[in-house]
Order: sequence, then C-alpha cells, then structure tokens
Amino acid sequence: MSKRHAMIIAVGVLASASAFAQTETIGQAGPRPATAGTVPAAANPAHAAAPKTATTSASTPESRSAAALALTHEPTYDEGSAQRIKDAALSYSDLAVRGGWPTIPADAKFAPGTQGATDELLRKRLIMSGDLSADKTSGAFDQDLADAVRRFQARHGLAPTGTMTPRTIAAMNVSVQKRIRQLEASLQRLENMNFGFGQRYVVVNIPAAFAEAVENDVVVRRYRVIVGKTEKPSPTLTAQISSVVLNPTWTVPSSIAKTEISAHMRKDPTYLSRMHMEVLDAHDNPIDPHSVDWSGTRTPNFTVRQQNGTFNALGAVKIDMPNAYSVYMHDTNQRNLFSDDYRFDSHGCSRVDNVRDLAAWLLKDQPKWSRAAIDAEIASGQHLEVAMARKVPVAWIYLTAWMTRDQTVQFRNDVYNQDEQLLEATAEEAAFFSNAGSHPLTAHMHVTQ
Repeated sequence: MSKRHAMIIAVGVLASASAFAQTETIGQAGPRPATAGTVPAAANPAHAAAPKTATTSASTPESRSAAALALTHEPTYDEGSAQRIKDAALSYSDLAVRGGWPTIPADAKFAPGTQGATDELLRKRLIMSGDLSADKTSGAFDQDLADAVRRFQARHGLAPTGTMTPRTIAAMNVSVQKRIRQLEASLQRLENMNFGFGQRYVVVNIPAAFAEAVENDVVVRRYRVIVGKTEKPSPTLTAQISSVVLNPTWTVPSSIAKTEISAHMRKDPTYLSRMHMEVLDAHDNPIDPHSVDWSGTRTPNFTVRQQNGTFNALGAVKIDMPNAYSVYMHDTNQRNLFSDDYRFDSHGCSRVDNVRDLAAWLLKDQPKWSRAAIDAEIASGQHLEVAMARKVPVAWIYLTAWMTRDQTVQFRNDVYNQDEQLLEATAEEAAFFSNAGSHPLTAHMHVTQ
C-alpha cells in the first residue's frame, strides 16, 4: 500500500473511527476542492441539469437502455479512473477533517412548497456534497431543492424522483469516512487490474448492475444487467469477446446439475423433458435420464444440455468471452427481471437487457450482421456462432465508488461486502511488513512497502 493511500485512510480514521460500522453505501459528488471547503463550479453537480424523474414508460428493452444512456455518456472505467478516484478521496478527506456533513433525522418530513423543520438541514447537506448551489441556504422545499435531491439520487443508483424517500435519507446519512473507504477499495482494485483499453471495449460494473459499450472514450450504449447473487457472486475479470452465439444451447454447469437439476428430477422425473434438456455422456452421446443417479451426493459424471429455443435459459443471444471462470454475457427468457432495481439474481454470469442491440454493436464491423440480419437469424431458430472479426476487450469490475471525467462521484451498495474485506487484508499486509522491520530475525533486512 502506497504512503498516499495510507494517508487517505488515516485521515478518515482520525475524523471518526466509529463511523466505519455503517453498512449502507451511497454517495456524494465533487472533485478535489480548489481550496478547502469549496467545490469547483465546473465540477459542481448543482450547475448541471437535474436528471429527469423516472417514468413508467421505460418498460421495453430499448427504452430502458435509452434511459440508462441518457444519464451520462461518461465511462465508469477508463484509463484515468484511478487518478480521479485518488483526487476524490483526498477531497473527502478534507471534508472528514472538518467534521463531515450533517445527519438527516430518519423520521424527517419533507413536503414540496411547505417550510419544514429540517429543510435548512437538508439544504446544508446537499450544498456540502455539491448537489445544491451554495447560495440556496434557506427556503421551503422548492424546485431547486427537488432538483438537488434528484442529482443526489442519480449518483447513488436511486430512482431520481426528487422526493425524500427512506432510502434517500439513509444514503445521505452514510458518513464521509465510509465514502473514503469505498474510494480506497475501488482504487486498490483498479491498481491490481491489467486491462488493455481499446478503441472499443465493454465494461460491466457489478455493484451498479450496468454494462457499458465504450467507443472512442465515450459510452455509446448502456444496458441494465442481472449479475450474481450474493451467495454466487459474479467474478471480476478481464477477457476478450470472441463470438456472438445466436439461438444458443445451454450446457448446465455441473454444480447446478448436482444440486438444482437433481432436486427437480427427484421430485418430478419428467422435469428434463419439460425443460427441453438432455443428458449426455463424456462423448456427447445421449443417456437415458432414468439410468442416472439423481441423489445429488456425487459430482455428476454426465452433462445436462438445454436445447435452443424460447424456453432456453440463455435466451436468444450468448456473448462468448473465454475466461478462467467460465462465465459470459447472455440474454434470458425472464426479461421482466430487468425492470427491477435489485438485479443480483444470476449464478455468476451477466444477463444483458436489450442484448440484441449489444450484439449488433459488437458486430458492426461485419456488414453482414446488421441488427435486421441478427433478428432474422434468431427468428429462423437455427443455432449459429458468429466469430468476431476483431475481438473486443471486456472487463467485469467491482467499483462501489468512482469519479467520471466530468468530476461527478458515484457510489453504489457493496452488495458482496467485499470493500471491508479488501481493506482489512491490505491493512494486515501493511502491518506485517511494518512489524517485520523490528523482528529479531529480520531487523537486519530492509523491508519496503
């Protein structure tokens, strides 16, 4: 751990060690101040248009991805991400030294157009995070305050309604020290990655549950994704997208075959046939399902494969990206789940909303595969693997905090509880090397960090 990183953590610890016990993660914007206590006007969200209120019209794959892209064209992850996160962490360290921001009472009531007892406290909170202009210190809950709340909500992955919901209040009450630790954890993850950014690349940020298609340093597509459950987390990785598979079959992972498929077969011997699944031996020869031991006590010595079709768990498209975790991006036959705010429901793979649009973007250099051609091939029902003429880099990242080029800081929930684990491991490593220098067996050695 670098001395600069240690300083970032130390400042937060000195400001308030007890605040680290908080668990909800949400965020605050603003780059490193030009002077202590100020947020540069160019980077202040209060000078930008407030995001529009979420509407029920965003109910199709196309409208959902369009709404996601409208939030910003700034990439979550690019070559400058690490440095910007460092700058944001130092900015929050300044706030921590000065006592952080005020707490909004959990039972506080806010009504548009009506002066409330905690309106000025809310204004102070939003001014400190750069969501509200510094000259808006008093007054009832007006349009300016509602817009500021919307800006705050948008940066935290909350629906930008402009109303003070319990989740919004909980988000505002997360301490600046917690934010510093999120930024530090995200920074360490990026510094341990070795990703080859290209002119075109894809990023899945797991805590945000969004995928971005980036071209010439601009997000040109953004999609909702469903990623791993907390008990089956999606991995962080870098890979190359090598092919787009239309009307894919699904080879069921052995872990799922051993537990879930076996359990279904014990209850209902017709399950496999109903799900259009077949059992295959090591040479891909069919096996009679009734000859298989479905007790679930042993690792399966067979393969279960689901035929392609509307019933297939991978839907109509699979985006292949060979990696050590055997995960990939794909469609789903449960597309209604993309409307949910909580999208952590897979076994580790990433299900992509409006995935045909992503497939068309990936294959845009291959004129034969226009969106219309992709749709026509899917409609034919034929299984087809389309190799990429030029592979596209892809990174699955775990950032609960980041700052985009317009100097807006975003925070998301640490859904897998990995931030604290990472920082604790780093602190233990730093302590080990620090103590090693005074150990009788190593005192004569020069120990460096």
